[in-house]
Amino acid sequence: MGRILAIDFGQKRTGIAVTDELQIIASGLTTVATESLIPFLKDYCSEEKVELFIVGKPKQLNNTDSESEVFIKPFLEKLSKEIPTIPVKRIDERFTSKIAVQTMIAGGLKKKQRSNKALVDEISATIILQSYLYSS
Repeated sequence: MGRILAIDFGQKRTGIAVTDELQIIASGLTTVATESLIPFLKDYCSEEKVELFIVGKPKQLNNTDSESEVFIKPFLEKLSKEIPTIPVKRIDERFTSKIAVQTMIAGGLKKKQRSNKALVDEISATIILQSYLYSS
């Protein structure tokens, strides 16, 4: 059984989370500059067995795609060309950033730590992955 890797795609940086090999626990992995995302994923997949990519699907409250979806689609096309053996599933990512900040507050992180956008992105990816695990 391989890992499941979740991606919280952003224009500048992207949060990444991953499961354990048994696909039970979701953990934040890192945040990478989006321009380095494909090379990072190729390197990671060459070292670890990844079975599935989960990519957040940003939606508005009325369930239509958010404006950031136009940036994600070209990434998905490139991902399927660069790593064609790993399927991609999309998961609604509404409110994950807000939930991530609330999680940081509940965890006792100070305001300066909560303003770390890279950490928010990594936690958001973890929430996306955890949502997938709960739903499957």
